[in-house]
Amino acid sequence: MTRENPALPGLSDAEGEKLLRRVMLRILPFIFACYVISYLDRTNVGFAAISMNKDLGLTATMFGWAAGLFFFGYFIFEIPSNLLMQRFGARIWIARIMITWGLISIGTAFATGPVSFSIMRFLLGLAEAGFTPGVYLYFTYWFPGKWRAKATATFLLGIPVANIFGSPLSGWLLDMHGILGLKNWQFLLVAEALPAVLLGIACLFVLVDSPAKARWMSEREKAWLSERLSSEQAAIGASHGNTLRGALTNPKVFVLAAINFCCIVGSIGIGLWMPQIIKSLGMQNSTVGLVAALPYVLGAISMTLWARLANRSKQRLPYVVSALAFAALALVSAALIDAPVLKIASLACAVAGILCFQATFWAIPSTFLTGRAAAGGLALIVSIGNLGGFVGPFMIGLIKDATQSYSGPFYAVASILMIGTCLMLWLGDPARRKPVSTPPLQPTATH
Repeated sequence: MTRENPALPGLSDAEGEKLLRRVMLRILPFIFACYVISYLDRTNVGFAAISMNKDLGLTATMFGWAAGLFFFGYFIFEIPSNLLMQRFGARIWIARIMITWGLISIGTAFATGPVSFSIMRFLLGLAEAGFTPGVYLYFTYWFPGKWRAKATATFLLGIPVANIFGSPLSGWLLDMHGILGLKNWQFLLVAEALPAVLLGIACLFVLVDSPAKARWMSEREKAWLSERLSSEQAAIGASHGNTLRGALTNPKVFVLAAINFCCIVGSIGIGLWMPQIIKSLGMQNSTVGLVAALPYVLGAISMTLWARLANRSKQRLPYVVSALAFAALALVSAALIDAPVLKIASLACAVAGILCFQATFWAIPSTFLTGRAAAGGLALIVSIGNLGGFVGPFMIGLIKDATQSYSGPFYAVASILMIGTCLMLWLGDPARRKPVSTPPLQPTATH
């Protein structure tokens, strides 16, 4: 285990920690709000589908296919988007992403059938591509070691928060008819997309590309943080390389991408179908919204505590592996149980396990990726992983149409989560490296 380097000039240890807390408070709340809206806009079609599918003539298979096309668009433009962010800066590029995805999400409300709905979902993925890996890359510009792990875990809380507040809101909006001449599902999509456009405009005034450009930091603070970050990145680069080509040919990156794929099959698959699963138990729209929020309340609490335990531990791997395995077992339980309350409880445990996995998994790539390697590597892990966002919903819809039950889909998703668990066990700690003739520089933080 390595320790934060206390020898960097400019600030004492206490002053440095105080500065990093201030940086966290300046950056995280706004980025967090953006992620909440991002996740809401990519998953609210799960609620819209309750009435939209009939209006557009979508079967379960067709809905799963069309909803999942979002992630094909995401996959295609993920790496180019992250590289363009390096060129244009986070402030301009994240603003571009949010404004375009907000406008396309509004446009989705005016789809007239399966084809137009599918096209809009694909375009939405193209527009939003690069947001999540862009944020992970942005964190490497601002946070060293353990602070980056904290920032990532806090950022990922946006997933449950989006569902905790978005699910009841979506259920309530579905009970509203005829506003502005729109059907309930159309009004839902428009109302929940407008904040993305507004936050995108706000990005231009709130975000700062790097510490060197921060007017709210003194020159002494800028110098200390810049030196701290460059020292850490140089150490990572010396140990693992920092070129784009190196990242895109690194087997560890592809294994992590496959693991992320397995997770997202469960995360997006269950997330998009959750409202319809709960609706099938005989509940009203507003009740569906409230009940759908409960798994994410448990998930928010669980992932916060789990991330803290992982950050305090010398070994992160057991936390990553056990969380994904737990999610798989919970889905098997949901398939076996018929009682509505116990089925929802099992689904809640599955959601909590997936969120705990995500809160601990995303601190791993930055232990061996930096510079252009981080830009390309993170984007590759996210983009390949996000193909699971197509496979999960489509697979669930296909099996649901074939069996007229959700038990088969639960077994299928659980199997894929267990494959991810086995891959993580096989990979182990990707930051380890073979001994060399001269001792490598060590990162200044432990994950």
